[in-house]
Amino acid sequence: MTTTPLPDPGTGPAEPLLDAPSPGCVMSFNASDPSGAGGLGGDVATIAAMGAHALPVVTTIVMRDTAEIFDQHVIDGDVIVEQARYVLEDVTLAGFKVGFLGSAENVSAVAEVLSDYAEVPLVSYLPALAWMSDDDLQSYLDAFRELILPATEVLVGNHKTLTDFLLPDWDSDRPASPRELAVAAAEHGTRYVLVTGVMLPAKGTTGQFIDNVLASPQGALTGEKFELFEVSFVGAGDTLSAALASLMSVGSELQAAVGEALQFLDQSLDAGFRPGMGNIIPDRFFWALPPDEGEGGEGAEGPGIDTPDATDPPTPPGGSRRVH
Repeated sequence: MTTTPLPDPGTGPAEPLLDAPSPGCVMSFNASDPSGAGGLGGDVATIAAMGAHALPVVTTIVMRDTAEIFDQHVIDGDVIVEQARYVLEDVTLAGFKVGFLGSAENVSAVAEVLSDYAEVPLVSYLPALAWMSDDDLQSYLDAFRELILPATEVLVGNHKTLTDFLLPDWDSDRPASPRELAVAAAEHGTRYVLVTGVMLPAKGTTGQFIDNVLASPQGALTGEKFELFEVSFVGAGDTLSAALASLMSVGSELQAAVGEALQFLDQSLDAGFRPGMGNIIPDRFFWALPPDEGEGGEGAEGPGIDTPDATDPPTPPGGSRRVH
C-alpha cells in the first residue's frame, strides 16, 4: 500500500490565498447584547452578511432579553481604548460604527480613538435610551453631542429619538422634518442624518407607511418608504447602521449605500424570527436561506425577485464585490 504525501501547509495551493485581497474591516464600538438582537452581536452578523470583517470593541455589557433592558455593566474607558489600539496598530481599517457606549466617560474614550483616524468614515447610531436614569442619560447625550457628532459622517436614528436629541425644545404641532434634524446635527459637525420611522399619513385602506430619509442641511437626498410591520422588532437600528458602515467602508457612493442598506434592513426584518417570548430579531442572513419550495414555487425572497440557481453558492448582498 502506498500513500501520497500531504502538501506542505506552508507552500503549494495555500500561497495564492495569502495574496488575495482582504475584506474591508469595520470597527464597531458597541454594547455586548446577550440576546444577539443588537449591540455587537448584531453588528458582527450584519457586517459579515455585507461581506466585510468586523472588529468588535466592547463598551458595556447590557443585561437584557428580547423584550427589555434591565441594567448594564460599563467597561472601563481605558480598557475600551486598549481593545481598539491593539487592533488598529495591526489591521488596516476601512470604517467605524459607533453604537451604545455605556457612559459619558466612555464617549470620551471612544472619541480619543476616533480623533486619530479622522479620514475613516464614521456611522453613528443613537438608540432610544429611556431606560437609563435621567442624570446618566443627560450626561451621556451631552458627551455624545460634543464629542461624537463632530466626527460623524452619518448619524442614524429613529425620528423621535433624533428629535428629542437634536431639537429638545421642539414645540411645533408638526413633526420636525429630516432637513431640520440635519440642520441641527450640522451645527455639531455631522454631515448627514439618516432618519428612520418617519410616520406618513395613512391613505384610505392602503395601510400605514413609514419613510426613511437621508438628509443634509440642504434637504432630503434619498430614502425608502416601507409598509409598517404589525410586530415589534429589536436590533433594527444597529442592523441599518452597521450595514451602512460596511457599504461606506468599500467606497460606495452615499446615496446608493443608504438605499442598499435600507433594502437590506427591510428584507432582514421581513425574514425576522422570534427566538424567545419578546420581540422579533432581524435575520441578517436571509439571503443565504435555501429557496422556498412551497406553494407556487416562489423563492425565499417572494414574488418578483430573482433567486440564484440552487447550485450557486450564496453570496452577500451585492455579490462578492463587497469582499474584494
